[in-house]
Amino acid sequence: MENLQALGMIETKGLVGSIEAADAMVKAANVHLIGKVHVGGGLVTVMVRGDVGAVKAAVDAGAAAASRVGELISTHVIPRPHGDVEYILPTLDGSNQ
Repeated sequence: MENLQALGMIETKGLVGSIEAADAMVKAANVHLIGKVHVGGGLVTVMVRGDVGAVKAAVDAGAAAASRVGELISTHVIPRPHGDVEYILPTLDGSNQ
């Protein structure tokens, strides 16, 4: 079954920026934090789900917050990801990290 919620991602260099981004995202809009990935080389990607408008607002807020305390690398919003993308997304239970 295809999930019609948007996917928002913020990648930072360092953990502090990613935590600040995650905090700002969930406070700024009605989104759900779905996980984080330590990419390597100090890069951390944080992901949220929600409706498109909320995810865009959350990513904007998170990017601004991350930039204030660390190094923002990249942001991206996928408005309607294909259902198969779910297979590679991390979860907050500690897997895929």
